[in-house]
Amino acid sequence: MAESKRDYYEVLGVDKNADDATIKKAYRQLAKKYHPDMNPGDAEAEKKFKEASEAYGILSDATKRSQYDQFGHAAFDGAAGGGYGGYSSADFTDIFGDLFGDFFSGFGGGRSRGRSNGPMKGSNVRTSVRMTFEEAVFGCKKEIELTIKDPCPKCNGTGAKPGTEPETCSQCGGKGQVVFTTNSFFGQVRNVQTCPECSGSGKVIKDKCTDCRGTGYVSIRKKYEVEFPAGVDNGQCKRMSGLGEPGQNGGPRGDVLVEAVVSSHPVFQRQDQDIFSTVPMSYAIAALGGEIVIDTVDGPVIYEVKPGTATDTRVRLRGKGVPSLRNKDIRGDHYVTLVVQVPTKLSSEAKNLLKQFDAADMDSLGAVERFRAEKKDGTGDDKDKGKKKKKKFFDL
Repeated sequence: MAESKRDYYEVLGVDKNADDATIKKAYRQLAKKYHPDMNPGDAEAEKKFKEASEAYGILSDATKRSQYDQFGHAAFDGAAGGGYGGYSSADFTDIFGDLFGDFFSGFGGGRSRGRSNGPMKGSNVRTSVRMTFEEAVFGCKKEIELTIKDPCPKCNGTGAKPGTEPETCSQCGGKGQVVFTTNSFFGQVRNVQTCPECSGSGKVIKDKCTDCRGTGYVSIRKKYEVEFPAGVDNGQCKRMSGLGEPGQNGGPRGDVLVEAVVSSHPVFQRQDQDIFSTVPMSYAIAALGGEIVIDTVDGPVIYEVKPGTATDTRVRLRGKGVPSLRNKDIRGDHYVTLVVQVPTKLSSEAKNLLKQFDAADMDSLGAVERFRAEKKDGTGDDKDKGKKKKKKFFDL
């Protein structure tokens, strides 16, 4: 009788509701513990490694995991698959490259893709500044203060105590990397690792500078002026080249990315290069037409409203929007929604005048009374009329 397989979740030691990251983490730990290269000649370790690999191959694939959850091991009985659990060598590369070094050659060896100890650009530094809506539209200058790593003045950036020099690393011979090749049931595996002695620099410092503690850099606070162009939008970044973290092995410094955080405006809303706002107008202006004042980012402008303009009418003010980042002379438009403003408080005199106006125009205030009078006049009793209709309908 064939030996029954253990539950895959049990093999990896995870819950059935575990997410992908948890499953991958559990497998990494087991793979590192039971990998044949770490346990040469240990048949039990090799068995557990294969078991964990098979479990990971199923549970790391959403489709296969769904099938396994529904049918168990029976879902894959007799199915042929590459590797363990049917996943490709690319998955091995991803896992074992993280576990055993900077490079995993795949099956049968291959070309090294390990990291070089050549010049590497430093990391970027991110910060942000707040600005008003108008500052974003027309551009502005802002001051930022950053903690920047500068070369140590005492050791001139070498990290070594004055009078001494960094020495060539004896472990990697100044290459910054160590290479070793192992044989496993996957094939020949060539690993390239960053030298643990010099951390990839190829140099070691015996006597460290007391000011920078061997790093070659000291942290200082510096102020910079950042100029944002007209039309910058919320979340966009201004790049300041060469002001970021120092590079490695002679590489250039990273950059500083300054994010624009634009405050909201009480009147204006922005969409790309266009601006939107809502402006109230009186009933008199809407009915008779007339001039109103509209606020724009350029200041107030006078607009002529046409007679009979309905509420929610949208008008366009050309060229009153946001300038283009590429050409500040090209601007979007400002769209204004006109809304009839209904007064909530009226004086007695205003009420009487409004009633007189309504009576002279369409008498909307008396429309319901006229309807009631017309309905009653000449129609007879409503109840009798209803009975007559019903009798005629059922009299077949």
